[in-house]
Amino acid sequence: MTNSKKYLVLFTLFFLCFNLVLTAKPFESTYKPLPSVNVLIKNANIYDGEGNELLQTDLLIKDRKIEAIGKDLPVTNDFEVIDASGKWVTPGIIDIHSHMGVYPAPGVRTSSDGNEATSPVTADVWAEHSMWVQDPQYTLALSGGVTAFHVLPGSANLIGGRGVTVKNLQRNTINSMKFPDAPHSLKMACGENPKRVYGNRQQAPSTRMGNIAGYRKAWIEAEAYLNRLNEYESKSDEAKEMGYKPTRDLELDTLAGVLRGEILVHNHCYRADEMASMIDVAKEFNYKITAFHHGVEAYKIADLLAENNICGALWADWWGFKHEAYDMVQANIAIVDQARGGTGCAIVHSDDAIGIQHLNQEAAKALSAGIRAGYDISKARAMNWITSNPAKAAGIYDQTGSLKVGKNADVVIWSKNPFSVYALAETVFIDGGLAYDRKSGFYPSSDFDVGIINSNKNRLEE
Repeated sequence: MTNSKKYLVLFTLFFLCFNLVLTAKPFESTYKPLPSVNVLIKNANIYDGEGNELLQTDLLIKDRKIEAIGKDLPVTNDFEVIDASGKWVTPGIIDIHSHMGVYPAPGVRTSSDGNEATSPVTADVWAEHSMWVQDPQYTLALSGGVTAFHVLPGSANLIGGRGVTVKNLQRNTINSMKFPDAPHSLKMACGENPKRVYGNRQQAPSTRMGNIAGYRKAWIEAEAYLNRLNEYESKSDEAKEMGYKPTRDLELDTLAGVLRGEILVHNHCYRADEMASMIDVAKEFNYKITAFHHGVEAYKIADLLAENNICGALWADWWGFKHEAYDMVQANIAIVDQARGGTGCAIVHSDDAIGIQHLNQEAAKALSAGIRAGYDISKARAMNWITSNPAKAAGIYDQTGSLKVGKNADVVIWSKNPFSVYALAETVFIDGGLAYDRKSGFYPSSDFDVGIINSNKNRLEE
């Protein structure tokens, strides 16, 4: 090849790469899965995340997907075989309410990035732009079987900003952790928090009625913005050239995304009456609430939640730490689950970097409370509370959350029944790649972890 031809090829390649960079969407996922392994997990007891219990059953992982589930599955020599006799297999656990990364460890003020508490409405901020990818808490959650988690801004504001769903793999950029094609969420908060934060500053809102007025004003502005956008987009190309495109507004972009149905609403709310009011606000402006979070009084309006297809993302036994969190019952999750003939959507969430490490035990506590209250709920159904239901609330159920043929191979092998306090997550696969193995000591470490370990080692040697 002549030099001129070489230069032409190099220039063409450079132009193509440069053009790709220019046309790439900002902030989109660049996630790449771990190297895939083909595995046959034999003779396992399985909770499939769809409410089924399958005993002494095989599960086949191939090319990052669930290939087959059944008895005595045949495999070729290129499959690794894991004998899971006496052990249990579940989908990867998903936490729908986490602040890892935006409130990382160590918990120092300089890394406290979860609340943009500068205005009651900060729909323009995104949690992913605060996330520290070196947070050591990710690996601790992975050791508890968590394969994906949803990070939300805090609850200081009426409208706090966008949340993001991520794969629980240690990476160097947030984009490379983002769950592909997962929708953003919008974090809203009612009750004590916003009125306390802003009322103390002698500005609105300072009351619960001020809260509701604040939401409605924001949605009225968002409706007008969306109408202007739709009007502009409906024009012909010629008319567009003669007119002015509405000035872009980051805050209203997010709210318009909710009104279009592209962004899911996750609403921090404790009291039953306030949840009912938030449902009315959603009806007024024709958007949908995906889940109420914390909801210690959700049991009082469980039928209303089921009727409106709203999940309750709840704690097993946290309550009483402030007035609005006082009126709790331990069967809260079970009552929400069993509403309207068992059509309710219950989720066990953490909101805590320690709680996320044992969400299986939190689900076990909620299940025990439900059984004591007289509900006939199986362990297989309770497994939905930490797998398929949070997947639905995060908008990723088509990809993960249950062990179904064709879904991502997000799989956990447990030493015992996962509802036992003695159960340990032994092996975790994410997209069919080995992410964690307790026996061999294989687990990811952040650069921050490695730096601390090396520093301590050097001090000891000195």
